[in-house]
Amino acid sequence: MTFRQARAEDHTRLFDIWHAAVVATHHFLSKTDLAEIADVVKNQYLPNADFTVFVDAADQPQGFMGCTDNNIDALFVDPAAHGQGIGKQFIARVKEQFETVTVQVNEQQPQAHAFYKACGFKDVRRDPVDDAGRPFPIVHLEWRREA
Repeated sequence: MTFRQARAEDHTRLFDIWHAAVVATHHFLSKTDLAEIADVVKNQYLPNADFTVFVDAADQPQGFMGCTDNNIDALFVDPAAHGQGIGKQFIARVKEQFETVTVQVNEQQPQAHAFYKACGFKDVRRDPVDDAGRPFPIVHLEWRREA
């Protein structure tokens, strides 16, 4: 398995990974919330952002990460590949590039929060609502390279 840049032909697979991961982990979302967010992800976010993908031997993406500078905007792994260290490999790659890395997680996602804490991130603040004003608190985390 290896990393590469995402290509336009990967977008359907990336959406499928995103959707499967969200359904498996974002139990706090209503069907309406999920449908609204899915539309934005599929039609606005995925076609317009740059992603690194982790691919299997058949060059099929198993996970993807998008960053803006040192901020992790998105990190999703196919639930069928959870527990294989893919997420940790993505984190290691971004840590190699920056002295400080930031990420935000939904407070109602304790697994994601625990994952980032296990990767050395620390809580720095909490917002009571998400970027769209929905009642889904966001926890901001930060990792700093030790001197």
